[in-house]
This record gives sequence, structure tokens and C-alpha cells, in this order.
Amino acid sequence: MKRISLVFPLLILLAWALGAHLINNEFILPRIESVAGVLLDPFADQLGTGSMVENALRSLQRVGMGFFIAAAVAIPLGIGMGRFRRLHDLLDSTIQILRPIPPLAWLPLALAWFKIGLTSILFIIFLGAFFPVLLNTIDGVRGVKRTWVEAATTLGANERQILLRVILPGAAPTIWTGLRVGFGVAWMCVVAAEMLPGTTSGLGYLIIFAFNFGQIQLIIAGMIVIGLIGLALDALFKVIEAKRFGWRELER
Repeated sequence: MKRISLVFPLLILLAWALGAHLINNEFILPRIESVAGVLLDPFADQLGTGSMVENALRSLQRVGMGFFIAAAVAIPLGIGMGRFRRLHDLLDSTIQILRPIPPLAWLPLALAWFKIGLTSILFIIFLGAFFPVLLNTIDGVRGVKRTWVEAATTLGANERQILLRVILPGAAPTIWTGLRVGFGVAWMCVVAAEMLPGTTSGLGYLIIFAFNFGQIQLIIAGMIVIGLIGLALDALFKVIEAKRFGWRELER
């Protein structure tokens, strides 16, 4: 990590310490040591809701399920829309209408359709991840060089062979980018969805529960954990991208 990347976080910590000292009100802005106490004891039970680790694992489990379902639907659909013009024309206008709607705007309908429970949460996660994966898959398929497809056709490849040996490998880097973006959105959505009525675990639930008891230091600790997990997961996506799709940089 470059040293310059640490400058701004250190400035934020300095401003936080100074602000907490001047305000001198734990309910408005708790001191760094109060939040650090929560973070340094991640297995301690928090207000009877379980530990920070337990709630983080529950959130990861939910986002993993919703993300997998979204990818399983979006990638095949995106390949079809990218490869076949008629399918694209049939579905594109509907997708463009639905795409700008924030996933959280679907919360009332999720509760009406699926009631309180896991299904509603997975529905919101699905919506968050679906469109980034779908659109990047379409772009990836359309971005495959036509000369590659024409060469495969000339050599006698059928549609299945072209798809598996030309289209998918060529579109894979862009599809992976869509998965990376989609997972990031899904991670944001699961935290918000866990604030739904009836939820009893997860980082989102822990944050809203802590607010009801005025435990602001626990709220900030939960927010930091959310950010750190998001950072770690994005770094993992980047590492895999560099190892699997490093050849793309050589083409530029």
C-alpha cells in the first residue's frame, strides 16, 4: 500500500478525535477509544444480538445467496441479449426502465409480496446485483472482436463452440467487472435490507438495534466493519482479475 493512501484516513481520525473532544457528547460523536473497544472485541455479545463476527457472517451469507441467484440469472440472459439482436430488442426497453429504480425503493413491494423474512432480503440483494452483472455481460459479449467469431465460423465451429471457446473467454473480463460491481452493490443492499421489520440478525439489524438503545459507538463500529469487509472483498475481486485476466492489459 502506498504511504500517500494513508494520509486521508489519518486526517479523518485526527478530525474525529478533535471533534469528539470538543463536542464531549458520546451520543453525538463517541470517542475513538469507545469505538475501538467494540472493534477489538469482535466476539463479544452486543446487546443480546450476537457478536460482531456472528452478525457479519450472517450478512455475508445472505449477500452470497442473493448474489449467486442474480449472477445465475443475469449472465445467461446477458449472453443471450449480447449475442442475439432480437432478444436484445425485446427486453432492452423494459430493462432500461427498471434499471434506474433504486433497489431500496422495492422494499415496500418486497414486504407485500414475500412478507417478513429471508426471501424479502434476498429479493433486494438480487435487484442490487442483477443489473450491473447483466449490463456488463451484454457489453462483454458485444465487445468480442468480430474477427474472432468470423475466424471460428470459417474453421467450421458451430454456435455452441463459438459461445464456449470464443464469446465467453473474450467477454469474461467484462463479465468479471460486472460481478465485482454487482457484489459491491449487493453488499450495500443487504445492510439496508437487514433493517427491515422482523429481521433479527446481520450488521444492518445490529446498527438499527444499537440506535434504539443510543449506542452510537456500536453503530460506528458496525459501519467500519461494513466498510472493511467491502474493501477486502473488492480487493479479492481485483486479485483474481489480475491473475485471470491480466492478458487484457497486454492488448491495450
